[in-house]
Amino acid sequence: MNNLVNPGFRSIGANLQVGPLGYGCWRLVAMSTDAAAVCIESAIDAGMNLIDTADVYGLDWGGSAFGEAETLLGTVLKQNPSLRERMVLASKGGITPGIPYDSSNLVALCEASLARLQTEHLDLYQIHRPDLLTHPEQVAAQLTALRASGKIGEVGVSNHRPEQTQALQSFLDFPIATQQPEFSALRLDPLFDGTFDQCLQQGYQVINWSPLGGGALATGEGLAQNLRQALDELAEREGVTRASIALAFTLAHPANPIALVGSINPRRITQARQALGVQLHRQDVYRIIEASLGESLP
Repeated sequence: MNNLVNPGFRSIGANLQVGPLGYGCWRLVAMSTDAAAVCIESAIDAGMNLIDTADVYGLDWGGSAFGEAETLLGTVLKQNPSLRERMVLASKGGITPGIPYDSSNLVALCEASLARLQTEHLDLYQIHRPDLLTHPEQVAAQLTALRASGKIGEVGVSNHRPEQTQALQSFLDFPIATQQPEFSALRLDPLFDGTFDQCLQQGYQVINWSPLGGGALATGEGLAQNLRQALDELAEREGVTRASIALAFTLAHPANPIALVGSINPRRITQARQALGVQLHRQDVYRIIEASLGESLP
């Protein structure tokens, strides 16, 4: 039986190589610079060289301000310049609380992110959520200008439907590099709504957020009995935690997703690598899918 979990490197665009696990900074708030540095160093040391943040991170998880996570990460990078050289740095823009989406001023949003991060260049910049009221041609023009200025490298989208991604791509003269959907054993939408199919067709690298279902897949709280049983039996077979099985599940698709780990516990960040040694076969993955759906596939 073939193992479907691919522990190898992934490519973002033409030149960026990243590990199969990345580090998401949505909880990197309300802590000291030293504590944040330990999280980032633990992630990079564990092979999570993709460091993903966003300008809106800072309004949840105990944060108190728009941009707080970027500001804290920027302070870490200023104090530890060598970390910047070891990471592929990604950020996102386009969510403006109270509006809620605005992609009409991406140049200004990106420049503000660069200032908070205390860097001159983002390796990857993604549209956080689609702005229904900005023409994709205008979005594309801004991304093109940012790329031409050297302020960003690759371009991606997050939480976009396939047709929204296609519309943006039609106005770009370079390929979109990434698509960042929510995907986990609790959130299977990309399997069925065409997102993963488009990524396979166009070569977009998948970066999935919340692969542990906001922590529920690790704690088991609120899980349907069949899903919890499936994960626990596979965890026992593989000699790992339920969280490792849940992470491995998100890596088992042929699109070879990158799963973002968001823990601020250095031990758990390091332990996430156990998922890369998990063996999941076709029947295992389909068992998790059917347990999540609560019904057999036709």
